[in-house]
Amino acid sequence: MRNAIDRRTFLKQAGALTAAASLPFGLVNVAWGKKPTEKFTFAYISDAHITQIRGTEFVANFDKGLQRAALELNFLDPKPDFVVFGGDLAQLGKREEFEHGRELMKDVTIPIKWVIGEHDYYLDLGAYWQEHMAPLHYSFDHKGVHFVALNSILTHDEWTFRRWPTAQERMHQMARLDNPDGSPFMVKAEQREWLKKDLAKVPKDTPIVILSHSPLYKIFRPWNFWTDDADEVQAILKPYQNVMVFHGHVHQVLYNQIGTITFNAFMATAWPWPYPVTYSQLPNKVPEITVFMNRADPFKERDGTGWGNITMDGGEIHHYELWENTPRTVEKMPGMKYPADTKFQDPKSRIPAQTQY
Repeated sequence: MRNAIDRRTFLKQAGALTAAASLPFGLVNVAWGKKPTEKFTFAYISDAHITQIRGTEFVANFDKGLQRAALELNFLDPKPDFVVFGGDLAQLGKREEFEHGRELMKDVTIPIKWVIGEHDYYLDLGAYWQEHMAPLHYSFDHKGVHFVALNSILTHDEWTFRRWPTAQERMHQMARLDNPDGSPFMVKAEQREWLKKDLAKVPKDTPIVILSHSPLYKIFRPWNFWTDDADEVQAILKPYQNVMVFHGHVHQVLYNQIGTITFNAFMATAWPWPYPVTYSQLPNKVPEITVFMNRADPFKERDGTGWGNITMDGGEIHHYELWENTPRTVEKMPGMKYPADTKFQDPKSRIPAQTQY
């Protein structure tokens, strides 16, 4: 098994010597383009959760996470072709939160591709988002790679349109983590049909990157770490030879492989979530290939937040550079069926995870 690369070697290989270890986003190096000249990078920020307290007062820690990410983007070398924002810009979907978040990002000189999260959607059902950011789902091609942004946080019409007396109550219910009155996320039939038609024109050997907010597989239903029709979405993607799914929402190190589909989670700029099994003491479907990140204090300001770098060249490598925790490198290695954490696969090398918080 190959040893994890040290930080200096990693930064050299990524071409990012100007980037500091505190960068709270992912810099993705794409070597999938059909021609050598089509290699490119894109950055990934997710889960800022900008929260209004009152008037012009917002939660400062969440502001700082997004502000740092936005500031550093302009100093990256090589400069990314674009940046993906992976959802949950706002906490309660308020116009004030959206506008404050956009103000924090106003000096970003790189084009932004927006992916909607549930905190952005369930107050006005995406009205502000569609007017000022992006459609709720769309696709685009870039240097030989086909990108698809999905709205993965939809749910039943009865829950969305008829259960709650006000839009504010609906938003508050969906914003809770352990929400007993929540409802599982879905892509839904109409959008799945759109995805089929969108991919029908794409050759099977074209690299495909899916951008969603929630993971397109099932982890833990009580927390909505769960997309109810994920299996049906996976079936649409199954015929394609190279598929990578990037998602936010879970605020933790998480990686998975299902057939030809590789899944990678990104850190939040706001706060980390614990793994459901360590917090709730209930079983969950976190992939067995994921080695839990040890966090003695999940509410320590920056423990569990950070940034990542992904190289996509057929031997995908995802390096998590964590601010106040041990860096992690996940990659496909010879002789192994699934992506593996290069340092912590041997149980003897692991720090025992907390059993409860």
